Amino acid sequence: MVDLNHVTLIGRLTRDAELKYTASGQAVCKFSIAVNRRRKMGEQWIDEANFFDIVVWGRQGETLHQYLVKGKLVGVDGELRQDRWEQDGQNRSKVEIIASNLQLLGTNPGVSSSNNTSGGYGTYTERVHESQGPTDSSFVDDVPF
Repeated sequence: MVDLNHVTLIGRLTRDAELKYTASGQAVCKFSIAVNRRRKMGEQWIDEANFFDIVVWGRQGETLHQYLVKGKLVGVDGELRQDRWEQDGQNRSKVEIIASNLQLLGTNPGVSSSNNTSGGYGTYTERVHESQGPTDSSFVDDVPF
């Protein structure tokens, strides 16, 4: 049997992303997303938010950091990783999602509604794979439908 560790989420950033560098100079971009869930309890629908910590390493984190602002809708593809440590004699642990692919979703906040052919609704996406960076400085892909 083969082990599998894969997660795909779509949610909104709960705060602006934080970009730091390790002692060896490796970029680490961290942020949290809220993923909403709606479930029925009895006769009522209840909205419930789940919060997940995301880590994006290297050039991808450096490149996307400026776009990862509070409220931004993102799609995250990656794996779960558990960090363990001891603090004040207590064993601690934290599960984070290490992103291998991140997709920015929603409208482009830099485009005014008169120039936005999508009418301002969810057609603006940006995507950078772990193995490649953006090919040009504009890094904008407007889909006119």
